[in-house]
Amino acid sequence: MPVPVVENERASSQTVKAQLSLRDLILSGDLKPGDRISELSVVERLGISRTPIRMALVRLEEEGFLEAIPSGGFAVKAFSERDIHDAIEMRGTLEGFAARLAAERGVRNAVMLEIKDRLSQLDELVGRPTLSVDDFSQYVGLNGQFHALLIDAADSSVLARQIDRALNLPFASPSGFVMVQAMLPEARKILTIAQDHHHCVVRAIEEREGARAESLMREHARLAHRNLQLAFRNQGTRDLVPGAVLIKKPVPARY
Repeated sequence: MPVPVVENERASSQTVKAQLSLRDLILSGDLKPGDRISELSVVERLGISRTPIRMALVRLEEEGFLEAIPSGGFAVKAFSERDIHDAIEMRGTLEGFAARLAAERGVRNAVMLEIKDRLSQLDELVGRPTLSVDDFSQYVGLNGQFHALLIDAADSSVLARQIDRALNLPFASPSGFVMVQAMLPEARKILTIAQDHHHCVVRAIEEREGARAESLMREHARLAHRNLQLAFRNQGTRDLVPGAVLIKKPVPARY
């Protein structure tokens, strides 16, 4: 007999719950690089049944947080400078392609109006005389919405799925290191550069300059390298990087 829809939804919900809980344990350092994780140990720790735990472990392996070990089970993965670089470059490449498609295909008026609305909200925020931690938190939300709208502008479900997968890679998020900036003297300069990128990309899309839009988004993604390098200058800001415990060594500058 087919599995009832309610049971399928409940199992999916439990898998997501387990996945998010385990990801938090990894990013917080409660589970450290090299730590072995078995289904049974996670069942006991989270109080969730084995089937959703098994699925959650597989998904975290796909996201890059875990690696399968020959003797069975999984181990928490550490990340090198190259891993972080590749994750950021992958996101920038895909977002660049999205910007190119949006420019070449044209953007629906409703979507462009939303993009410009977020752009204006970001302008207001970045233009404030001083920026608090709450301001940076607000920036994270608006920045995420802006990037999501650019992906919508490409009008490609195939590309959107691939970008969604890339964003799950550790350290690949466009706002992954923004909160670190709240403690950095260079914060305003970096936000100003990022916001100028936003304006230039939107203008390139409107003017149907696909190659320029693509190049700008790839360069925009590389600001994440700059943020991370600045964060690693001292232990106080390093500790603010989500998942810093997973990084093998400070990341050399790449800008």
